[in-house]
Amino acid sequence: MPVPDHVYKVASREIYEASQEEGTFVGQPIDLQDGYIHFSTAAQLGETIRLYFAGLKGQVLFAVPVAPFGAAMKWEASRGGELFPHLYAELPMSSVTRMADLDVPADGIVALPEWVK
Repeated sequence: MPVPDHVYKVASREIYEASQEEGTFVGQPIDLQDGYIHFSTAAQLGETIRLYFAGLKGQVLFAVPVAPFGAAMKWEASRGGELFPHLYAELPMSSVTRMADLDVPADGIVALPEWVK
C-alpha cells in the first residue's frame, strides 16, 4: 500500500481548540484509551465518519502530513483487516495543514472538503 501524503482526524471542536491553546493534541477519549491517535486515509474517512461520528455536531476535520512522524506513525490492521494510520506520539498542532468544521447528520454521510485527497 502506498503511503499517502496526509492523514485525517475528526475531533470535537472543544478538544481541538484546547489543543490549539496547549500546542499539542493528545487525542480524543478513544485515542487516550487505546494509547495512540487514530487517523484515517482519504479513502477510509467517509466510513470512519459514518461509523463513529453520525449525528454529532461541533466536530472538526483536520489534515496532518505523514512524513514528519516517521516510525511514530504505524500502519496497523483494524476495520476488516484494512491498514489504518495510528500515531504513537503527541501531535504538535503546528503540523495541522487544513481544518474544517464538521456537523455530521444522523446518517453519517457528509460531503468532504476538496482538500481531502
